[in-house]
Amino acid sequence: MKIRSITCFYHPGSPHAGQVLSRLTELSKTARRRFVESGFEVQTTRLATVPFPLLLDEISEEKAAAMAVSLQNQAFAAGFTYLSLGPALPDVPGSYALIPAMLAATRNVFFSGKIATPEEGVILPAVQACGKVIAQAAGLAPDGFSNLCFAALANVPPYGPFFPSSYSGGAQPAFALAIEAADVALAVFKQAKTLASARKRLLQTLEEQGRVLTEISNELSATFEIEFKGIDFSLAPFPNAWSSIGSALEKLGPPQLGMSGSLAAAAFLADTLDEGHWQRSGFNGLMLPVLEDATLAQRAADGSLTVTDLLLYSAVCGTGLDTVPLPGEASPEQLAAVLLDV
Repeated sequence: MKIRSITCFYHPGSPHAGQVLSRLTELSKTARRRFVESGFEVQTTRLATVPFPLLLDEISEEKAAAMAVSLQNQAFAAGFTYLSLGPALPDVPGSYALIPAMLAATRNVFFSGKIATPEEGVILPAVQACGKVIAQAAGLAPDGFSNLCFAALANVPPYGPFFPSSYSGGAQPAFALAIEAADVALAVFKQAKTLASARKRLLQTLEEQGRVLTEISNELSATFEIEFKGIDFSLAPFPNAWSSIGSALEKLGPPQLGMSGSLAAAAFLADTLDEGHWQRSGFNGLMLPVLEDATLAQRAADGSLTVTDLLLYSAVCGTGLDTVPLPGEASPEQLAAVLLDV
């Protein structure tokens, strides 16, 4: 188990934003040291702002790109490895079209776009706009990986620590923890004799580690007067076989992901995470990032795990689809259709 990210949240336009950013820098440095002393590897520290349309006084690609570069430089100078500028917003419809220009102008800067909210449900123009963003972003780099820095968000609240969906919900600074723990699930499921014992042992492990992480985080929160929002135990993988959520799921019954039994395994793991007791922020669900997981990538390459399968599993996993390989000639309309199914 590793801490994928100590993610800090702030509002660049709030009073004394510079001082707040300095406090968040000190918190992240102290947090890294405290977690390492307690036996946790910390991979990155990240910064997420309020949705970028709230920071613009004009819907202009030039102004948006300049703002993104300026905030990128501030974040990097403050010691953060990655920056999220949050989602384009349905009530600022022109904000979606600004994202490709901002992606092209920056590095290690992430964006998103809201396509559904609890109040309005699915917002079709926003879905179509995100389909266009994905199609345009695919051409920004030869490998198509600019889309790693963009996600369409459906009913995703603020303060989730996993990128690219992270954004702040207001002026008050905060932080949360994103955990890479697919290796824990794989180790537990290898040893478990029954589904009941697999569920019990996984929850025990996550809750024990969650208590340690929360205790340290609450101390940091009190010291720096910055709210701790919680932990996201979405069992993120690492691109090696020893930390594959795909391999963990295959220990639950299906011969390989994409075959019969896969939906049951996905539902079992998602339900198990729902039963866990820890301070929550973000998804805390089953995450299936195909291109970040050795087994999922292999199953996709073999053709046994398709987008249709992933859409089925996303209905029970709580995190949707992530880093899915799609044909480079996919049209904005085809991409929007996939988003609609998500």
